[in-house]
Amino acid sequence: MTLSFWLILLAVLAYGLFHTLLASIQVKARARHWMGPSFERSYRLAYNFIAIITLLPILLLPILLEDEELYFIPFPWLILTCTLQLIAIVALLIGLRQTGITSFLGLRQAFLPEDTTPPRLVTDGFYRYVRHPLYTAGLVFIWLIPIMTWNLLALIIGLSAYIFIGIYFEERKLIQEFGESYREYRQRTPMLIPGLMFHRSQPKS
Repeated sequence: MTLSFWLILLAVLAYGLFHTLLASIQVKARARHWMGPSFERSYRLAYNFIAIITLLPILLLPILLEDEELYFIPFPWLILTCTLQLIAIVALLIGLRQTGITSFLGLRQAFLPEDTTPPRLVTDGFYRYVRHPLYTAGLVFIWLIPIMTWNLLALIIGLSAYIFIGIYFEERKLIQEFGESYREYRQRTPMLIPGLMFHRSQPKS
């Protein structure tokens, strides 16, 4: 295990903390107070833009820093892992379409302010089996990367931790937004793995 491993892991965790704070209800409320309701409509778009721009340097760290290979998945298992990664990408795209990719990116809120359609709790399709299919697909993809190095492992561990922390805070917001409807949905639907429930790990409010 190299120094690069810990530097990358700390960088990802710092990134996750920063963007978790940006996505919090308290920060959004302050932004609305300072900049007015019109900025609130563009908040998600601005958040996604900042998230992408600040993630790029972190994604470069595994390439720029000294590294050491851990393993490489050989043929024919390589075909299997790449196939599963492809399935994960397709599932991710389908999930985005199901939730509404323009809303997910913040484009609808920013450029269609006259659209007053209330947000809908999606519970069909992939969301019938897990509450966070986008995260499930993302985790499958990153953990099935066929070549693994210390730097990539640090990046993957950090991103995985960020996903679980993000889920915790995201579900708190969903409860505030949808109330009892989301509580009931959460009780009957697993978080990430179909058929696997962890009731104790779920936030109460």
